[in-house]
Amino acid sequence: MRVSFRSSVSVIAAIFAATLLSGCVSQEKYDELLTSYRDQEQQLLRSQSDLATSRANEERLRSQLGLAAADLEQLKNLQGADKEAIERLLADYDRLMRQLGELNVGPLPASLNEALRAFAAANPDMVTFDERTGMLRFASDFTFDSGSAQLKSGTSSVLSRLAQILNSPDARPFEVKVVGHTDNQPINRVRAEHPTNMHLSAHRAISVRDALVRDGVAANRMQVAGYGEFRPVVPNGARGAAQNRRVEIFLTPLTVPIGEMGSAPVPAASSGSSRPVSRPAVDDEPTK
Repeated sequence: MRVSFRSSVSVIAAIFAATLLSGCVSQEKYDELLTSYRDQEQQLLRSQSDLATSRANEERLRSQLGLAAADLEQLKNLQGADKEAIERLLADYDRLMRQLGELNVGPLPASLNEALRAFAAANPDMVTFDERTGMLRFASDFTFDSGSAQLKSGTSSVLSRLAQILNSPDARPFEVKVVGHTDNQPINRVRAEHPTNMHLSAHRAISVRDALVRDGVAANRMQVAGYGEFRPVVPNGARGAAQNRRVEIFLTPLTVPIGEMGSAPVPAASSGSSRPVSRPAVDDEPTK
């Protein structure tokens, strides 16, 4: 809406200026154009004000969510923790999540959202971006060879660009969670490296994580997980389903200040033949 208002104001302003320069405008037409211009200008200002208020509310709620999540983690780790206190915090957390959803804005700041949207648009075969959840999804068939957790050579530049976005000021307050998934086809090859689909999905997630860390994303912001074949997004057929072979990246608010988390060594680049010590996984077809 903000863009359409600005465009309307620009068009009316151009018409207004052209009419004045022509030197042949009636007072009635002049007043009509001036009134229309001022009305559109006021609508633009109101729209910008509403958006700024919405963003401020979003940031406030996100901060509260981060604190609530940290409190929950602390309580869960305490022996004999007050069950009622945990339930109250869970209720508060759910309430804040609902309020954040009611703001009708994405979970990420506008500029970060736009950067990720442009990133996905520039790599349509490999990446999709869900603005509603703030999730990036990499198709495994484009990022890994069948049964492998080693990234294809063409992915390095794409992940380097993503690392730049993740290191931007808007993205630094977020943790980066890399999650691997596969389809339901059993592993028929390379069992020594990936005994099961669960292993393959985790190894691929680790590969993506390591690539991002090598490109400068702080290791203490990174988390990896693998779900194997247990969270399909579409039904698997006789040969599985390509949509289920994927790696997903989620950005969530930091629950601990970076300065308090210490540092972790950057993984060394792995050789072309062996599986990296830590690499991501998204696909899971035995021969995929």
